[in-house]
Amino acid sequence: MRKLTYFIACSIDGFIGDPSGDATSMYRFVNEEFLSFLKADYPETVPVEGRKALGFHDVPNQRFDTVVQGRASYQLALDAHVTSPYAQLREFVASRTLTESPDANVELISQDLVGRIRELKSEAGDLGIWLCGGSQLAGELIGEIDELVIKTYPLVYGSGMPMFGSDLEAIEFTLDAVRTFDNGALVRTYSRKR
Repeated sequence: MRKLTYFIACSIDGFIGDPSGDATSMYRFVNEEFLSFLKADYPETVPVEGRKALGFHDVPNQRFDTVVQGRASYQLALDAHVTSPYAQLREFVASRTLTESPDANVELISQDLVGRIRELKSEAGDLGIWLCGGSQLAGELIGEIDELVIKTYPLVYGSGMPMFGSDLEAIEFTLDAVRTFDNGALVRTYSRKR
């Protein structure tokens, strides 16, 4: 069974964006040290254009072969005129409003989201599924999330878009690893406690 991993950036107080959903204030922490980490461990989580600009477009995927994102997250790429931001992966967009995919590499999931994720998890393969965001999608899929990889940046928003945009009961995860960076960022990895 393949894992669904919520690999997400957030503030110290657990917000993935400010009240409008903007997370650009986190970008300044993606320095050379952090990029080296991404290139080595999670190169597939950098969009195609970024991989080209940074000179590692040909680095093979390390953890994931599939990405699932919500409509709002995908819209950021569309606004930049990019229809397949993660072309190095199989791309899925959960949307009730898009009726036709703007790219052959992007499959829309408009119904039975949990069922489709379970199908993807049951596929054979060594690489997992990256839940890219956003908040509402993570809330809907909390029951399917096997692993959390939380890139925490040393910022406090006070309010904003929470990691999970829905009410849910407490769910326990086990801390597997913590990696710290000189700029105050850290990456925590948790597995779902079964």
